[in-house]
Amino acid sequence: MSPAARKTVVLVGDRRLALTNTDKVLYPETGTTKGRVIEYYERVAPWMIPHVKDRPVTRKRWANGVGGKVFFEKNLPDSAPDWVRHHTIHHTEHDNEYPIVDDLPTLVWMAQQAALELHVPQWRFGPRGAQQNPDRLVLDLDPGEGVGLPECVEVALAAREILHGMGLHPYPVTSGSKGIHLYAALDGRSTTAHVSDVAHELAKALETDLPDLVLSSMSRAERTGKVFVDWSQNNGNKTTIAPYSLRGRDRPTVAAPRTWAELEEKGLAQLTLDEVLERLEARGDFLHPVASASLAVGRDDHGHWDSDRTERANDAEQPARDRLAAYRAKRDASKTPEPVPAGAPTVRKDGTPTFVIQEHHATRDHYDFRLEHDGVLVSWALPKGEPTDPGKNHLAVQTEDHPLEYGSFEGTIPHDEYGGGTVTLWDDGTYELEKWREGQEVIVTLHGRAGGVRRLALLHTRGRGGGDEKNWLIHRTKEQPDRAADGGGAPADRQGDASRDGAVAGHRDGRRRITGAAAADTPPSDRRTMQATAASGTPRLDPADWAFEMKWDGVRALATVRDGSVTLRSRNDNDLTAQYPELQELAERAGVDGVFDGEVVAVDERGRPSFQLLQNRMGLTKAREVRAAQETTPVRFLLFDVLEADGHELTRLGYDARRQALTTVVEPGGAIDVPPAVSGDLDAVMAASREQGLEGVVAKKRSSRYAEGRRSEAWLKLKHHAAQEVVVGGWRPGNGRRAGGVGSLLLGVPGPGGLQYVGRVGTGFRDRDLDEIAAVLRPLARTTSPFVDVPGVDARDAQWVTPKLVGEVEFAEWTGEGRLRQASWRGWRPDKDPEDVTREP
Repeated sequence: MSPAARKTVVLVGDRRLALTNTDKVLYPETGTTKGRVIEYYERVAPWMIPHVKDRPVTRKRWANGVGGKVFFEKNLPDSAPDWVRHHTIHHTEHDNEYPIVDDLPTLVWMAQQAALELHVPQWRFGPRGAQQNPDRLVLDLDPGEGVGLPECVEVALAAREILHGMGLHPYPVTSGSKGIHLYAALDGRSTTAHVSDVAHELAKALETDLPDLVLSSMSRAERTGKVFVDWSQNNGNKTTIAPYSLRGRDRPTVAAPRTWAELEEKGLAQLTLDEVLERLEARGDFLHPVASASLAVGRDDHGHWDSDRTERANDAEQPARDRLAAYRAKRDASKTPEPVPAGAPTVRKDGTPTFVIQEHHATRDHYDFRLEHDGVLVSWALPKGEPTDPGKNHLAVQTEDHPLEYGSFEGTIPHDEYGGGTVTLWDDGTYELEKWREGQEVIVTLHGRAGGVRRLALLHTRGRGGGDEKNWLIHRTKEQPDRAADGGGAPADRQGDASRDGAVAGHRDGRRRITGAAAADTPPSDRRTMQATAASGTPRLDPADWAFEMKWDGVRALATVRDGSVTLRSRNDNDLTAQYPELQELAERAGVDGVFDGEVVAVDERGRPSFQLLQNRMGLTKAREVRAAQETTPVRFLLFDVLEADGHELTRLGYDARRQALTTVVEPGGAIDVPPAVSGDLDAVMAASREQGLEGVVAKKRSSRYAEGRRSEAWLKLKHHAAQEVVVGGWRPGNGRRAGGVGSLLLGVPGPGGLQYVGRVGTGFRDRDLDEIAAVLRPLARTTSPFVDVPGVDARDAQWVTPKLVGEVEFAEWTGEGRLRQASWRGWRPDKDPEDVTREP
């Protein structure tokens, strides 16, 4: 054994630690050895540990030095000393045991493992191992190609102004890599989802203020010449390089706290370990205010954990745990009609939060009040309903979190099941959040379809007077919005709801019309389509509870009829009106104003919808081209739902009532049709669909309301052939008759780390398709791959493009590596945006 490899046992604090290979060079460019790295971490520990204390640590190890293989480690290895503190984080499919760095021996042990980089989240573990709310906000200013620290400084100064306006005090850290991090202390009262949303809005505000310099979207393709404001590191599952951590770069640079005055000096550069130690010993930790404030979160005035507050924080959003576990444990999906999602909930990144009030005739009749928050419906049972008198509070008993899909649920739960009884929708809509103090107080302004606008407060009693810890009080505040009078009463003082009846009455021209429904108040421009969830296999669905419709192979569209004219908008809100002028016929066929949901299709000579044929009509903008295409490829509009008719809001009606309304007001004919739902069990309907050469079947729960802008398990899509929407990120040149043009397309699906490569497609094209594809892709050319993991063999002669376009392929199956097997091109999907694309089962 060489002297350098000889083991040396040293005493670090009160722990004995074996150090090996201390002469090994870990930074070849500067000759910095492992022994020097260990010395650095030993000296920097007093300033670094407060920033990482009680946080799970992810390590990047360079056992053979930078430039060599890097090991990314989350789990604590079996070889770790038994005195290293650790906590378990439960993920959906596995658990990870993370080490905690709260003392010098642990930090030195990590340095001995050549763990140069230490990464931590913005939250800490509580005293019993539960994840707390974040105690700091971070923005990562990441310069793209062509920009550097000077541009990051410009963005940092602009961000400082915004943060100061929010009452936050940011502190800069040069990242040790390319950019700058900004930290601001938080009081621990906001969930990770809320903090992440705030950071995202801040990034978008910076992009608006500095459009030529700032990028807030995650797209790597657009980062050249801009500073990407990475807000996502506030997500509870993400980490950031820890302050004072080394970086695995050519030189031993450090994530180093700086002053704002330094940032504005010329020649700003990343600092090395020697420079950082010299500054610390002379001037101290510039980031100390953030560490000091964050360590105080969850503790009382004496520095001890406040158990009440800690327990409340434990109930906040925890991405590492499944907030629907309690809900799922009480229900058997095979016995209850309620939605029982298999996976953990995910937080919606856009849209206004929703609420729902449901009437529940169970063992004890009550109302259920639910607010969308952190990916679930936080729920309270209201035995006496919603209060209408500010002078009288009502009891609200908090129950388990419910899935978002429950917001559209109506039906009868078997009496021998949990919550047995009938559930009906009473009021629903959106809400404005004024205050959400986890486990303490919630203040919201509801915008209900039936109950109108009103301001409510929920106050936790915390078991006072011997009461149950689940008990809250719900209070109608004295101060009410001016618009409250516009909406009707609250559920507690209404004895009926005509909007549920969907009555049909005579129309002056002999056609029947809708009466008794609530007045529509949603602007057509705010309407969004309800999305179906892809079913796994062929589920057992009772035709008494589910309706079955054929799945039409076309383009989804919402049609708004106003004053005799029709406006068509795609799922991603593109205006399709000019592309399909023949669909103006809907105004005459409907007879009343309304908003209708359907599919635009082109049919082949056998009368079957053909998505490839419809490609001839997509993207045309010139009137002459559209007229010519009408002659060769006429289209039809197949209606299957109605959101509004004759001034009445219908989205909160059940499926059957909406279908009755649709057939009531629309007279099929010409280019407009209302295909009927198909009778029979699902197997028979699927067989009929296959015989007719159709794409598949959509199953729709009869009790479900129309959940605008959401993907719901109340609608299930079942396809005969596997199909996948894909984002095009490049192409490879062809051979033979395709020489000089496009031979195949390189495809991706957005994933957690960026655009995940899913394979190539080179079949299913017509020759003219390839010519058109080449013309479409040419303006999007770029020099770098937009994918995070494209293999070298596919990248060898690839021509890369900015990933802005979505297409669709059929394929045989997914491989174990996440690639599409036997993919065949179906066509472009201009009605979809890249961020809408998700991997199908």
